[in-house]
Amino acid sequence: MKDKRILYVSSEVIPYLPETEISSMSFEAPRMVNSHGGQIRIFMPRFGNINERRHQLHEVIRLSGMNLVINDLDMPLIIKVASIPKERMQVYFIDNEDYFKRKATLTDEEGNLFPDNDERAIFFAKGVIETVKKLNWAPDIIHVNGWLSSMLPLYLRNYYGNEPLFNTAKIVTSVYNQDFEGTLDNDMYKKVLFDGLENDQVKHLKKPTYVNLIKTAVDNSDAVIIAGDNIPEELKKYLSKLAKPVLDYKNREEFAQAYQEFYTKQVLS
Repeated sequence: MKDKRILYVSSEVIPYLPETEISSMSFEAPRMVNSHGGQIRIFMPRFGNINERRHQLHEVIRLSGMNLVINDLDMPLIIKVASIPKERMQVYFIDNEDYFKRKATLTDEEGNLFPDNDERAIFFAKGVIETVKKLNWAPDIIHVNGWLSSMLPLYLRNYYGNEPLFNTAKIVTSVYNQDFEGTLDNDMYKKVLFDGLENDQVKHLKKPTYVNLIKTAVDNSDAVIIAGDNIPEELKKYLSKLAKPVLDYKNREEFAQAYQEFYTKQVLS
């Protein structure tokens, strides 16, 4: 892994949010690569329940100030950064007053999905890509974690398909147990079509369930990691038919060597 550049994009990372499958692996995998001489960048949303003072987040003025168009609306992009204590790893936070100020992550106090989660996912994907472009940092691998990150492969392969910085990057999507019931906004596919994508590229988004969001990410990825030991049966069947590398589930004790070998022998080969 020495000198390989890996961009980790996740909906949650410890210590900024509570420990879950996603937040834990989105910390452990970059730490593993970092310890083996790889170069990493981590991106996540700046949810309103992240304590900025405790974690010493600060705005990066030179990266902020851009507007992203989401469904014909200009939405300002704010970039903040923090360092994970003792790990020499920086985390970049994608922020916007409308999408991420509320003091919660993906659901309200009753557990209902926020009605704009579809737009938040699109904004997050575009925000990550535009910020990496400003950093002029060309990754070898882009590793996607969590369904809020699921639009990133779609936008990278299509909307940003001619962007030279990402020409040789390989996309890996991890599939976890953490899902949601119901669907995101049923007009989500129209908001993606607004960005010039084709109907066949958004076919799964006509019904934006958890499974269909992950199918969209997987279809636009080069490889897949099964990161949960109990993913939905429909996804298991879908992944079993893929003509691309799939790494079976590995527990916390097994993952380090398995991920290294998967990155080097399957993804980058």
